[in-house]
Amino acid sequence: MTALTFGLSLIRHGETQYNKEGLLQGQAIDSPLSDIGLQQAEAAGCYLKDVAFSNVFVSDMLRAQQTAETIMKRNRSCSGVHMVCDPLLKEKSFGIAEGQRVQDVREMAKAAGQSFPDFTPPQGETQEQVKERVKEFLEKTLQQIGAEHWRDRGEDEDESCFSAPSETSPVEGRADDGVRGVPVHALVVTHGAYMCVAVRFFVEELHCSVPPGSDKAHMFSLSPNTGLCRFLLTMRKEDDRFKLSGIRCVFVHRGGHVKK
Repeated sequence: MTALTFGLSLIRHGETQYNKEGLLQGQAIDSPLSDIGLQQAEAAGCYLKDVAFSNVFVSDMLRAQQTAETIMKRNRSCSGVHMVCDPLLKEKSFGIAEGQRVQDVREMAKAAGQSFPDFTPPQGETQEQVKERVKEFLEKTLQQIGAEHWRDRGEDEDESCFSAPSETSPVEGRADDGVRGVPVHALVVTHGAYMCVAVRFFVEELHCSVPPGSDKAHMFSLSPNTGLCRFLLTMRKEDDRFKLSGIRCVFVHRGGHVKK
């Protein structure tokens, strides 16, 4: 059977003033990157400059778009790539808690017997609602990648890469880990809480294989600003539709580029 394997790299936007002050932004507050956030985006762009991307998908919020634009300017492969803004990638809505201190919302969650960010403030999105957006985005992406790149597949591709151990640790390594020689690679620039939901969905419901020694508490934690998570997905074609047939995590929450 013929398949197409492609890379999917999720990156959180750079720091905003709200991040710096420990305030929740969610959807209602569309703040720009801070000076430090712009530096982080530049650092991420430098780190990823030689990594080839065939597609770029971005949240329609300003902080994500600024991060994506900065990365793309630095990247050697993005000159002909169109940045697709998608509201399905926007941050989780925290309802009445948006603009409040994260610490206050943690305390609200604790009082309700829940953890943050699983807690849903009044008028906010539930984890389940965010997960539905993740599922919808993934399905749409499979169909778009398949339609654009099915001819780029390797003729003898199989799913051996999903049973093979990762060649790198979850944290450190080369910028092109997992995607060397992979012709199709999508960059997704999104948000912290959204990425938490996406990674949990991939691991718990899509049965994504994880790097050896991975700790689930770390995998499901909040990625740092411009933190990077990478997955390899394989799809097959059935009756003119593209269906996911395997997924492997290469690494999660890699952020060493911002410390250099």
